[in-house]
Amino acid sequence: MWAQALTYSTAKAQVELAANKAQDLRLDPLKDFVRQLPGDLMLEALPETTEHDKKMKRLVRNNCTGCHTPSYVLQHKFDETGWSVIIDLMKHVNVSGIYQGENSKPNGILQFNQKDLAKYLADARGPGATSMKFEPAPRPSGEAARVVFREYDVPPDADNTPVRQNDGHDWSLGTPSRIGSLVHDAWSDLDGNLWFTSNVPNRHVTIGRVDTKTGAVKFFKVPGANGLAANTHGMVRDKDGKRWVDVDPGRRGLGVVDPKTEKIAVHIPPAGMAPTGGAVTVDVDPQGNVWASSPTGALRFDPKTEKFTEFKSVTPKTANGNGVTYGAAVDRDGNGWWAEMQIDIIGRGDVATGQASEIRLAPVESELKRASAEEKKYYDGFAAHDFNAPFPWSQGPRRMGTDKNADTLWIGNSWGGSLAKINTKTLDVSYVPLPGGMQPYHIAVDSKHNAWLNVWTADSILRLDPSTNTWTRFDLPTRGTEARYISVTEHTGALQVIVPLYRTSKIAVMSFRSEADLAALKAQAGR
Repeated sequence: MWAQALTYSTAKAQVELAANKAQDLRLDPLKDFVRQLPGDLMLEALPETTEHDKKMKRLVRNNCTGCHTPSYVLQHKFDETGWSVIIDLMKHVNVSGIYQGENSKPNGILQFNQKDLAKYLADARGPGATSMKFEPAPRPSGEAARVVFREYDVPPDADNTPVRQNDGHDWSLGTPSRIGSLVHDAWSDLDGNLWFTSNVPNRHVTIGRVDTKTGAVKFFKVPGANGLAANTHGMVRDKDGKRWVDVDPGRRGLGVVDPKTEKIAVHIPPAGMAPTGGAVTVDVDPQGNVWASSPTGALRFDPKTEKFTEFKSVTPKTANGNGVTYGAAVDRDGNGWWAEMQIDIIGRGDVATGQASEIRLAPVESELKRASAEEKKYYDGFAAHDFNAPFPWSQGPRRMGTDKNADTLWIGNSWGGSLAKINTKTLDVSYVPLPGGMQPYHIAVDSKHNAWLNVWTADSILRLDPSTNTWTRFDLPTRGTEARYISVTEHTGALQVIVPLYRTSKIAVMSFRSEADLAALKAQAGR
C-alpha cells in the first residue's frame, strides 16, 4: 500500500489483509516537490509578469505541449544553451513524435521565437534560481474525494519489452516516458470488459481487450503493411455492443468487432473516395450509421448496405495551413461534424442534402491583441506544414462530442483552453473557458447533459454541468496520463467514466460512491 499527497514524500507499507489491523502511513514534507506536479500546475507556475512573459508562456503552452504533457519536459532543468538544443530537436519532430532530421523543414513558429523562448525557459527552469511560483491545488473534497478509480495495466507488445522504472503511480518519481505504451482510445463492452485501440507501430496488436475481473489482456491483430499489425486510433461502441474502430491495413477504413465471435471485419472506402484519416474519431448516429473523420472531411458508413458516403470540407486548406481533420461527431439528427484543427474551422455534413458547410471559430482575442506588428507580419506569411504548429491566438479544435438527447455539440479547443458550444439547429456558437487555463482534448456527454472532458496536460477529468455552468475536477491517480480520449457508459444504470492513459499504458475507470456507500464501508471497517 502507499499514500501520497502533493508536497509530501510517498509513504509505503506492506500490509497483510488477513491480519485485520490498522496501518498508519506517515507523509513527510518535501523541500522540492516540483516533479510531483501535474502539467497544468507546471504551466500555471511559469512567469507572466510582463507582456513578453505572457507571449512566451503561451508559446510553451501551445507549441511545446502539443503532443506531451508539460510536466514531462518541465520536470527537468537546463541552461539557455540546453533549452536551445532541445528546441533545435523539437522543431524537427513531427506530430507523431518522429525526428525528421536536421535537414527537414523546421517548425517555423519555434524557430522564429527560439532565442527568446530558450532564455525564458532558462530563467524559469534553469540551474539557478527560478522565476516560477509553484502553488499546489487544494485537496479534493466532496464528490471529487468520494470517487473510486480502478486502473488496468496494459503490457507492451511482445517484441517491445522495455524496462519501465516508472509507471506514474508514484508522483515523487515524476512524469514517466511513454516507451512501451500501446493504449489510445478505450470503451467498455456490455459485460464490463475494456477494449482499446493502438496507434503504435508493432507486429501483434491492432486492438486489445482487458478482462476487468482478472486483469488479463488479450491482443487481436489485423495484418497491416510490412509485416506489422494494422494500427487503430478511434473507437466507439454501438447500441448492440459492437466496437467500431478505424483501421489501417494499408488503406485506412473501418473495422468492427463482433462481440460474440471477437472477429474483426474490415470495410475500406472505395477508390476515388478519401480513406479514414487525420486523427480519426469514430461516432455512431441514432440510426446506427458510423461516422469517422477523413483527411479532408468525414465519412458516413451504413452497416446495412455496407456503403460509404463522403463529405468534403468546404475549405480544405488556407495560406496558413491545411485543414487536416482531427475530431468528428454526429448529432441526434444524424448530421456529421468534424474539426479542422490547424485552421479553426468546424465542418458539418447535412445528411438530407448531402452537402457540407462550415463554421469558423473566433480567434483568442487577448492573444491577438498582444502580438506586435512584426509578429503579425510573420504569422500572416506563415504556412504550417504540421497541424501541431498553432498561432498564439489559435483555438485548436481537437475531438468533440454531441449530446444525443439535445441539440448541442461540444468541441475541445485545446489551444484556446475552452469549449466551443454549437447549437446543432441554429448553428449559434458560444465559448466556455476551462478553469485555470486547462486544455481540453475530447468530450463525452452523459444522459443528464453533463459534458465530461479528459485534460491531457492536467492528469484530471473535468465535468461541466451546463445547467449551472459549474465545473467539477476529478484528479486521476497517475502522473503523466496524457489521456487522448474519454468515454462514459450508463448501460448498467450506474455511470462510469473510462479514460485511457496514453503515456502510462493503463486504462482508468472512475465510478461513484454515495454517502450511504461510505457509511457502509465505515461500518465494515469498524467490525
